[in-house]
Amino acid sequence: MVTRLSDDAWWIDLGGVNAYLVDDGGALTLVDAGTPWRGGALANAVVEAGFALGDLDRVLVTHYDLDHVGGLPRLDGLDLTIYAGRRDAPLVTGREKPPLSVPKGVFQRLVGPLLAPPDNEVVPLTGGDTVGSFTVHETPGHTPGHVAYVSDDLGFAALGDLVRESGGDLHTTPWFITDDTAVARESVGRLAAETPAFEVAATGHGVPFERDGDDRLADFAERLGHAAEPARLRR
Repeated sequence: MVTRLSDDAWWIDLGGVNAYLVDDGGALTLVDAGTPWRGGALANAVVEAGFALGDLDRVLVTHYDLDHVGGLPRLDGLDLTIYAGRRDAPLVTGREKPPLSVPKGVFQRLVGPLLAPPDNEVVPLTGGDTVGSFTVHETPGHTPGHVAYVSDDLGFAALGDLVRESGGDLHTTPWFITDDTAVARESVGRLAAETPAFEVAATGHGVPFERDGDDRLADFAERLGHAAEPARLRR
């Protein structure tokens, strides 16, 4: 269930969806939290990685979806802060409901009763904000408030569902679980063009890439028609 990706990062396989644990200069950071019914497995994974659950300092949420925020209530009572993109943060807290104007929003409403808002503070983030060594990049498309978190210091990029891994390659998510496919594709190109070099490409689904993650993202962006300067030239 837990695989070490680098000196500072661990992949938590929660059965079809991924979470990640990152030691960000001593601040233990969880990226996404899995489904509501895998909260126990998430807690066990933190221990398996060599930490106590109470060691967690923060959670970085890439987007509001059942399989990425469902485990947050398992962390209630811990002294930590949750961060999410500014447009998805009100959904994470339960202050707003997903729109019914797109198929994804309808699905999110249907599964809403399975979710409980977390007790911990949820801080909204905009592009360019920083949390520890991570820089926030707004990458809408899969959801309106989807964000990616990239740490230049750690060579780690939490990509959420901006892309998914399948068969050793990157793909966008299917249209029926994506808010806006055209915007999602544009976000891939923009992120590939603006991020510094990184090794680990931590996808929300599939097997994360441990090496040359920046080049893989740039190659995928080019296939989508968004030419990006090769990441190795941006080092």
